Amino acid sequence: MKSKLAAVKLTANFEANLAGIEQFWNQAEAPLACFKLINEVLDTVIPNLERHPRMGRSFLTREIHSVEARTIVERLKTRIGRGEIRETLTGDYLILYALIGDTVYLL
Repeated sequence: MKSKLAAVKLTANFEANLAGIEQFWNQAEAPLACFKLINEVLDTVIPNLERHPRMGRSFLTREIHSVEARTIVERLKTRIGRGEIRETLTGDYLILYALIGDTVYLL
């Protein structure tokens, strides 16, 4: 029997970050770097998160060193309720995601 896959959704923030990365690489005259990242997200990261949504390490167990970061983390905790914030790496990029129920939200 096949297990149920988690739904993976892109947040507006994630899409805005991708647009910023694309702009950076275009200005650096290296648009293939962004294309490579997007392909990695679509072909590897999302399918892996669908099958293994808890594959990344818990982001909220990190030690917080600044007041600004504490404020952001508290705001995130409030927004996700009983959900988790986890992190995974792809290449040089850290991808944060919220796991709420059976849904993964790329942050």
